[in-house]
Amino acid sequence: MPNLKQLIQTKKTVWAAGAFDALSARLIQEAGFDALLTSGYGISSSFLGEPDTEFYTMTENLAVTRNVCNAVSIPVIADIDTAYGNAVSAMRTTREFENAGAAAVIVEDQVSPKRCPCSSVQIDIVPMEEHVGKLRAMVAARRNPELLIIARTDAVDPAEAIRRGKAYVAAGADIIQPISRCFKNFAGLQAMREGCGVPLSLQLLAWLETDLDRKQIEQVAAVATYPLVALMSATQAMRTNLRALAEAKSSKQLP
Repeated sequence: MPNLKQLIQTKKTVWAAGAFDALSARLIQEAGFDALLTSGYGISSSFLGEPDTEFYTMTENLAVTRNVCNAVSIPVIADIDTAYGNAVSAMRTTREFENAGAAAVIVEDQVSPKRCPCSSVQIDIVPMEEHVGKLRAMVAARRNPELLIIARTDAVDPAEAIRRGKAYVAAGADIIQPISRCFKNFAGLQAMREGCGVPLSLQLLAWLETDLDRKQIEQVAAVATYPLVALMSATQAMRTNLRALAEAKSSKQLP
């Protein structure tokens, strides 16, 4: 499997899409993406039929991620939510996903159980010092120095997000990821990129998906991911065809 760190150094921006199982992972690779993300939203939806509020456990997420890693040869970025506990739990989580084959992990500073910013108005985050301790523990726990730790901050105030980003980099994070609700324009992303001193990871949702062009994304992002296109595409196709099938009782003229 290609080294994600070297891939970023070569390509500057690695383009990825979100997988929710091994089949969607193979299709992402087939389409030609540089890497893929095991989407927490996608796994929760497909594995349990539940929203992205950390209903699934670390071991359930790990099982899907391991299957994905075994199914593809491109780098896999694993969404590990809050790392499922305190700093000690985060150490185990880091090792487990590293052993499963992940090339990078994304850990967020929300209170556990987390809530997906896409579907929740209220987002509660832990004190910055607590997440700094968790990141330091994860850095110490990883056995492969090539495993990238992507620190996501769910702070919605731009100044606070940059403050946290700087602290997370000092704690050993390789890449910083803001949420789409934090900044309102490209200048804000540039300020975070410059303020933190490392490239960003962007999950292209909301205005990031509609307003930014490729050149702008590549100026600030080491990783640019479309996390939900595969899930939403599959869901809409199944919904449309199954409704038609239920009505017609025939598969001869499915949409």
